Amino acid sequence: MTPTERTLNRLPAHLRRYVVDQEYAAYTPRDQAVWRHILRRLRSHLSDKAHPVYLEGLEATGIGVEQIPSLDEMNERLEKLGWAAVGVRGFIPPAVFTEMQSLGVLAIAADIRTHEHIQYTPAPDIVHESAGHAPIIANARYAEYLKRCGMVGFKAIASVEDQAIFEAIRNLSVVKEDPSATKEEVEHAQARLDAATRSRRYVSESTKASRLYWWTAEYGLVGSQEHSRVYGAGLLSSIGEAEHCLTPAVKKVPLSLACADTEFDITRMQPQLFVARDFEHLFQVLEEFEATLAWKRGGDYGLHEALRARSVNHLVLSDGREVTGRVREMIEGTRPVAEELRTALARLEGPVLLSRGGKALGNPTQGPALVAFGAGSLPEQGEFRLELASGLRLEGFAVGKGEVLNLRGTLWGRELELPSVARLFLSEGLPSVAGGPADPGAWDHWFGELDSFTEGDGEARARARKAEALPPILGALYREVRTLRESGEVPPGRLEQLSQAAASFPDDWLLREQLAELRTASPEAPAPVALRAQPDRSLLSAS
Repeated sequence: MTPTERTLNRLPAHLRRYVVDQEYAAYTPRDQAVWRHILRRLRSHLSDKAHPVYLEGLEATGIGVEQIPSLDEMNERLEKLGWAAVGVRGFIPPAVFTEMQSLGVLAIAADIRTHEHIQYTPAPDIVHESAGHAPIIANARYAEYLKRCGMVGFKAIASVEDQAIFEAIRNLSVVKEDPSATKEEVEHAQARLDAATRSRRYVSESTKASRLYWWTAEYGLVGSQEHSRVYGAGLLSSIGEAEHCLTPAVKKVPLSLACADTEFDITRMQPQLFVARDFEHLFQVLEEFEATLAWKRGGDYGLHEALRARSVNHLVLSDGREVTGRVREMIEGTRPVAEELRTALARLEGPVLLSRGGKALGNPTQGPALVAFGAGSLPEQGEFRLELASGLRLEGFAVGKGEVLNLRGTLWGRELELPSVARLFLSEGLPSVAGGPADPGAWDHWFGELDSFTEGDGEARARARKAEALPPILGALYREVRTLRESGEVPPGRLEQLSQAAASFPDDWLLREQLAELRTASPEAPAPVALRAQPDRSLLSAS
């Protein structure tokens, strides 16, 4: 069994369905040239500007300059660091990305940017995900931060608008990477993202968590404001950003909780970056942020966050049971029920799943669920009458396993409009309210097929069209240039023939660069055929 297969086997089933085979043989000679061009420049430029572990980390995680890394080779090295990597296609749901990271698994976008997008790619690619994220995890403390950051992002509550924005971003990236996409398709995809962004009612916990991740793990600097080093993956995979970020043009701000409230724009160079004193500083800020989340606070705050999110989340009851569903109503009592909890009754919309310790207790039910807060117990079967300190009074007939019939209720004499058939749970308090289902595997088993992420094949179509867009003759030229460089022997006259053939592709500056390298190694070779000037590539950046 390969290291990658071992990693796949230990992943929960609901995460495995997002994993794809790297298909290493599908990388073209031009793909390899794109990787080599970027990595040579990155390694040269960052040797004295990145965190000291950077160069050591490239070696420790199996990332070389000459060829795109194999996930099997990476996993052989990552295993020694307590990490692993799996291949994915493009953008994956944030909850999937963060859960994988919390488990010490890097989700590596298996595709690589085209040479046309070498300055900037609208989709995640293997340059950013491997050469950006992997090297710094050679530092054990930073690696632990990434896991903790993944857990915090996984527990944060996301809104329905967050999901719409994710789907729109994913769609736009697929369309932009498709060589056959029409202008109208690109404009529609951009308009969809603009509309989704405008639909956001408030800044969710999940959005704040993503901002914290962006300003640290993606675009973070470490050291002092006067002498900073690069450690963020977005900077480590971008020559232009790495050069720009250390200049006076970029404002350096000490890292603080303010980063979670600071928006970012992925379409331009960042005008301001946050500087951590050291990696311990990252933990201090993360813990401050974690303390603000419904996951840690619970109570009325947690219910309110889940209510306005309109998404699937889970309530952790006092006895350890977890109730997953969509919070639709909070009914306030006349006096506090517990610390930070004045809510007497919360209503959840189905489907509802009951679990304990993250493991489902039976199948989900489609009807509504009610959580009554206060000291009391519901009989397993038969008539019941409950009077709670909040002023809530409930009556009905218990069928078993929390199902009740003919439910009626009043709050200090005021009759409540309650579903006559529901699941009813009692809890003396509410320690936690966290994002997503408590048992993601069980939820995915029942409702995963409804996930639109796996229904489309946009990434596969775009990938196939990129391969088709490479003319066979051009592909053969790249292949021969690579073979000649690796062999170290260039037959007399062959460079001139290759240069003449390359003249048929005047826009392919990368091939010209490859030929120039061979020419440097063969001083007696004739001057190249004149080609169009190479474009400015100062903005090498990864999305």
